[in-house]
Amino acid sequence: MAYLHTLDEVDVKGKRLLLRVDLNLPMENGRVSDATRIERVLPTIQELSEKGGKVILLAHFGRPKGRRVAEDSLRQILPALEHYLKKTIAFADDCVGRSASAVVDTLKNGEIALLENTRFHKEEELNDASFIADLAKNGDIFINDAFSAAHRAHASTEGLAHVLPAFAGRSMQAELEALNQALLNPQRPVIAIVGGAKVSTKLDLLGNLVSKTQYLVIAGGMANTFLSAQGVNVGKSLCEHDLAPIAREVLAKAKAANCQIILPIDVVVAKKFEAHAPSSVCSIDKIGPDDMILDVGPKSIAHVDALLRNCKTLVWNGPFGAFELPPFDQGTKLIAQCAAQLTIEGKLRSIAGGGDTVAALSQAGAAEKFSYVSTAGGAFLEWLEGRTLPGVAALER
Repeated sequence: MAYLHTLDEVDVKGKRLLLRVDLNLPMENGRVSDATRIERVLPTIQELSEKGGKVILLAHFGRPKGRRVAEDSLRQILPALEHYLKKTIAFADDCVGRSASAVVDTLKNGEIALLENTRFHKEEELNDASFIADLAKNGDIFINDAFSAAHRAHASTEGLAHVLPAFAGRSMQAELEALNQALLNPQRPVIAIVGGAKVSTKLDLLGNLVSKTQYLVIAGGMANTFLSAQGVNVGKSLCEHDLAPIAREVLAKAKAANCQIILPIDVVVAKKFEAHAPSSVCSIDKIGPDDMILDVGPKSIAHVDALLRNCKTLVWNGPFGAFELPPFDQGTKLIAQCAAQLTIEGKLRSIAGGGDTVAALSQAGAAEKFSYVSTAGGAFLEWLEGRTLPGVAALER
């Protein structure tokens, strides 16, 4: 990785700091239901405030598509922000123009303001030069602490870095350090777990990982496609049969790269896709024509556990089975708990990310025990695929 500009290089006292954060939070009944992303950016906001900077928060919410939509206003996030920061936060009903500058101009050193949703302007997603200039009028320094939006070349995630001195916030810095230690400069052996429903959504990811890991565990519905490609009858399981040639191509690439592909050796099957459906365990050669594979079996779990004990680094994206439907959450749960214990014992560095992955690890009580769990979805996946993230590249030298 190129040199990343961080907050260690800048004196922020008295400066107007345009701080890009991710406040695209889940809401229930008008209240924030999961404040994880607020918690992640708290250290940066608090540090900048304590050092006397004028902190101006930029963020998006929802998909208003360039229109002012009441239900996508960041005003509804304000109570949660003030609760966690234990400070009153000024709010501007736009991110540019007179309403924004009026609020910014009143800030004293250490005070914080939140500007309205950047995506209320269509120019945000177009990375429009005039819009970037309008945003920049309210800042002396740009700080990006929104890794989860770094895969988008938008005005507030990438454009500002080209017109103002630009630095990574502490959350962005921590995320990149964790990810680089996972794949760019890892302790070996490296094992990756890639799950999810469809191979088609993760082809680039698989292609990148076979060249960077020693073991690649393919889980979830994706595993069914690989099993089918090798002649295994997967019954009525979720399976992309038309991708069998692609699956065999991935297997060949892995063999050439000395990466061992790990697939289930036994599975939990049921006739219905529903919670607590009658189920049974069988080896992969005993799957019936009406069976659906909904989880991995005990032998497969034991196999992955044994591999984890012999590895130094784990990268995890995607669950093993239908983890949202008990009892088909056991494979994900038990393997996550094994990885968490090895991490606590200092034997494994564990990095995980992706929406379903975070939910599954949290459900297993393992998320807080991992070395690092990324709250990013698309950005985490694109980074694992080996792509350049515009919002990160703009902060590098």
